Order: sequence, then C-alpha cells, then structure tokens
Amino acid sequence: MYLASATRPDIAFDVSKLRRFVSKPGDVHWHAVERVMCYLKGTMNYGLHYTGYPSVLEGYSDANWISDADEMKATTGYMFTLGGGAVSWKSCKQMILTRSTIEAELTALDISGVEAGWLRDLLMDLSLVDKPVPAILINCDNQTVITKVKSSKDNMKSNKHIRMRLKAIKKLRNSRLIALEYVHTAKNLADPFIKGLSRVVIDSASREMGMRPT
Repeated sequence: MYLASATRPDIAFDVSKLRRFVSKPGDVHWHAVERVMCYLKGTMNYGLHYTGYPSVLEGYSDANWISDADEMKATTGYMFTLGGGAVSWKSCKQMILTRSTIEAELTALDISGVEAGWLRDLLMDLSLVDKPVPAILINCDNQTVITKVKSSKDNMKSNKHIRMRLKAIKKLRNSRLIALEYVHTAKNLADPFIKGLSRVVIDSASREMGMRPT
C-alpha cells in the first residue's frame, strides 16, 4: 500500500480495490495480487520524474458511479501534478450512496477540492514558490457538473449532503481558490484511479504522470 500511495500511482486503483477484501480474500483476489506483483516486477525501474515544468499545480477529478455492484458505492479518483509529475493522488470508495453519475462526480470533485486547498496551503508555506499562488485548476470530464458549479442558481434536487458538497465547491471557486475546466475522458489523468484500464492506456497515463524508467 505504501507504493500505491507514495511512489506508484499506476497501481493505486488496483490496490484500493484489493484492500476492500483483506478481511475475507478469495482465490480471485490472490490471483489479482499476483498480477499486480508481476506488473511491479516488470517495472521495478520505474519512478516519478519531475522536470520542473509546468511549475503550477494542476488537478484532475473523476468518479465511477456504482463501480461495485455488491456495495452500490461509487469510486472517487483524483490526481494533482506539479513540475511535470504527480504529487498527490487517490483512489477510494465513496462513503455515501449516490443516486446518479452527477452526484458521484460532485462528491469526487468536493474531495478533490479539499485536497487542492490543502496543497495550496502547503505551497503558500514554501518560500521557493512564487506568491500569490494562482487558483488551482481542476479538470473534470463531466460538463453538467461544471455547469452546475458555475451556475449562480441553487437548483440541485438531491439529498442535503450532495447540496452541501455543491455549495462547498462553489465557495472554493467563487473565492478563486480553484478553477474548473472540462477535459475529455481520454485526457483525464484521474480516469485510471476509478476503473481498470488496458495496459496501453495505463502506460500512456503513467507517462503523463511523470512515470518513466530511471
């Protein structure tokens, strides 16, 4: 789990998925662990590299609604890059039950916004970082969610906790702490953190995250 959270974002989703079964693993889970270990063995010389450009913090947010048919919970994924490499990422099961893709995406965006705020505060404390720190761009591949966040109207017909998340995101954006922009799913670096993808797609996304052989 240390590798998945500290140095190998390319296995974050697999590890997050497998850790849900640590209390009662089956043969299928052990086989999945073996595949992850084989992948790591073949990429032992891979690591995160930073070029220093771009020198601004940028984020990606995504969600996979009802990714687990048994638990009926969506999956959140986010990724932040700085200096050409990944600096923060997460793949996790959402703790609340969402009723639509929009609710799942809003929940993921709220979690991403909290992380963006923490990272921004960290940058503010670093003397090497130019001040003021600009609004952190978070890329999202759901245009409806972006429209709702940018709208001045509060017409979200959802549970109270979803409306509260929407208000929290609006507050971050209106305070110019974050900015939102649409990105195509194929270019969303948070996509590998919410679902299993082909090796070709994972390799391509990993390069965008700054992962390459040493």
